[in-house]
Amino acid sequence: MGRAFEFRKGRKMKRWATMAKTFTRIGKDIVMAVKEGGPNPEANSRLRAVIQNAKAANMPKENVERAIKKATDKDTANFKEVLFEGYGPHGIAILIETATDNNNRTVANIRSYFNKCNGTLGTQGSVEFMFDHICNFTVKGEGLDIEELELELIDYGAEELFEEEGNLVVYAPFESFGQMQKYFEENNIEIISSGFDRIPQVTKELTEEQQADLDKLLEKIEEDDDVQNVFTTIANN
Repeated sequence: MGRAFEFRKGRKMKRWATMAKTFTRIGKDIVMAVKEGGPNPEANSRLRAVIQNAKAANMPKENVERAIKKATDKDTANFKEVLFEGYGPHGIAILIETATDNNNRTVANIRSYFNKCNGTLGTQGSVEFMFDHICNFTVKGEGLDIEELELELIDYGAEELFEEEGNLVVYAPFESFGQMQKYFEENNIEIISSGFDRIPQVTKELTEEQQADLDKLLEKIEEDDDVQNVFTTIANN
């Protein structure tokens, strides 16, 4: 198994992955997808992908419909995705993906978390280069010849493929998302969920004490309503 497998295993154990904020995050993903490509899932591949994720998370259909409707409201006119970068205690690089309708508020909040927890909010590009931006797909594994599929998917950019709970997980470069999605849809391979990750190129081990210091910062960041995802260079994080 490769880096993506180890990264995924660590992410699955993260406490915030199962928090109630999941529906809020997906709701914002829907808003961003609709603003980018319109409210029709058939004509908007990004929206199709987010709706699949909503189903995988057992998000009620009415929540999905409400989020699609909300995307056309004037309240979401200033909604945008913003990436924050910085260093936490003990030299751990942190990358924060946000979706916000008030960038000044989000910047002030994120900066305050770093300042209060012995961290430093960095400038654009200060840590992003330390992470590989990749996409992932979980597809139904039933009836698939995995070895044959792997050979096919290499042509579409697949870098790592492994089984997980009876399904198949595929990792590929960020820019391969569209062609991978198209391949699965055209070959009637059911996509259960998909998304994007940032895998650290180099990781750092922390002692329990050091981890506790960092957790104080990560908890503040992850609890912020504008935060969608947090990635760090902690080993097995």
